[in-house]
Amino acid sequence: MNDLITAIATFTVTNIDDMLILIVLFAQGKVLFSRQQIIIGQYLGFILLILVSIPGFFGSLLIPSHWIRGLGLIPIFLGLTYVNKTDSSSPVINSYRIYSVAAITVANGGDNIGVYFPLFANSKAHSLIIIVITFLFLVGVWCLIAYRLTYLPAIASLLEVQGNIFTPCVLIALGIYIVKQNLSLTLFTLIISYLWVMSLNVYSKD
Repeated sequence: MNDLITAIATFTVTNIDDMLILIVLFAQGKVLFSRQQIIIGQYLGFILLILVSIPGFFGSLLIPSHWIRGLGLIPIFLGLTYVNKTDSSSPVINSYRIYSVAAITVANGGDNIGVYFPLFANSKAHSLIIIVITFLFLVGVWCLIAYRLTYLPAIASLLEVQGNIFTPCVLIALGIYIVKQNLSLTLFTLIISYLWVMSLNVYSKD
């Protein structure tokens, strides 16, 4: 029971920010990703986070920290792509989209490794199995909650009005934060990108 509680508490604390990203991804209405692509990509990314945490030296060889920061370029690219409203149904790039979600998960969860490594290192074999299984179960729960939240009246109404503007801005700002780890620069980028996308929408209506 203690292992289960530890796993739930650790996952929740380290993935609160991931909930916002999932809501944004589910809210983009298949412009970038389908629901299936988001869920599969989320699982792939999280499994990779687990693998690089078992053990620490394996993780440092597989994904160096500067590589993780470099993955921040992917959400920036996706945010810019969203502005152009490309179709996500093309089978040629379905795998690319799944890997893109996985890359966002890894990039946004890079700090998780610093929490998971000591947790795994101090766990016995049976405890580690319980923790990992619980983590993987909670990834699905996280996806379900995020998807359901997009249908709450208040959130759905906001996304209906601002979703086309909010989605690319959050993706671009997330990418900047991952690359630079600078909150002030991230907030500045969020504001500038919001004004930029707003101006594009106004121009397109004219």
